[in-house]
Parts: sequence; C-alpha cells; structure tokens
Amino acid sequence: MIKIIKKKVEVYALGQHICMSAHKARRVIDQIRGRSYEETLMILELMPYRACYPIFKLVYSAAANGIHNLGFNEASLVIIKAEVNEGTAAKRLKPRARGRSYIIKRPTCHITIGLKDISLDEYEYSDYLTCSKKPGLINKNTNLTCRDTYSSGGLWDKK
Repeated sequence: MIKIIKKKVEVYALGQHICMSAHKARRVIDQIRGRSYEETLMILELMPYRACYPIFKLVYSAAANGIHNLGFNEASLVIIKAEVNEGTAAKRLKPRARGRSYIIKRPTCHITIGLKDISLDEYEYSDYLTCSKKPGLINKNTNLTCRDTYSSGGLWDKK
C-alpha cells in the first residue's frame, strides 16, 4: 500500500534573458498575481502591453508542466508566485560619426511564474475565504488579502 501525503506541490516556469526592462514587465505581473489560471489568460490576451506575450507563454508553460507532469486540474490552478528580476544588460554597438561606436545597453529580465492546484488542499484555503468582520479584531489565521480587508480596518487602522 502506498501512502500519499498531501504536500504543497507547486509548478514553476522560468523565462530568462527576456529583452525588456523589469519595470515594464512588473506592471503586467502585478495585475495577474493571485488570480486563477483562466482569468489570467483572459487578462493577458486583452492587455495592450508588449510584456503580455512572454508572460502569457510562461503562464501557459507552467500550467502545461502541472497538467502533464503532476496531473493538475486546469480549472483549479491559481498563480501563487509571479516575480520579475533584472537580468544582465545586452550590450550592442551603434555606429556613430567619424568611425566611432557607442555602446547601447538593452535591459533584460528574468520572469518566474508559480502555479498551485487548490483542489488538492482545500483545507488550507478555508482561512482565505473567511475573515473577521469586526474592525480591529485580527486573528493569526486571518489572511489580509481577503475581500473585507479594507472594511475590517486591518491595513488602514493606524493614523
């Protein structure tokens, strides 16, 4: 008999040396962090930024890793980690007047996308769905990213 212990299983996709600045990729990554997989694909298809296409490919690749390798359910995938780090600057030479050349530095970035199947451990996300309704009362189990964060006074009660 094989015993399967429920673990926190996450799948990742890493894109390195993507030719764009990290700042431009971060404004797209901030929009998709914490969202479901299907909602993320719709957002990335409709946003007008150039950074959306490589991020779309990475999200799709991470989901394919989870579905093929670990048997995840596509409908219950959630983006748990989305980060952008600066890469090395690609150096190019541009010809200038009188036979001289100037270096042009093109920024690159490394993008990491992490997905998790929430259907595998529903008990862990029960705290995410419930949060305290009384202002000022914050339990240790309460996650401040729930819907009533602003009405509960959890983040903004300091003056």
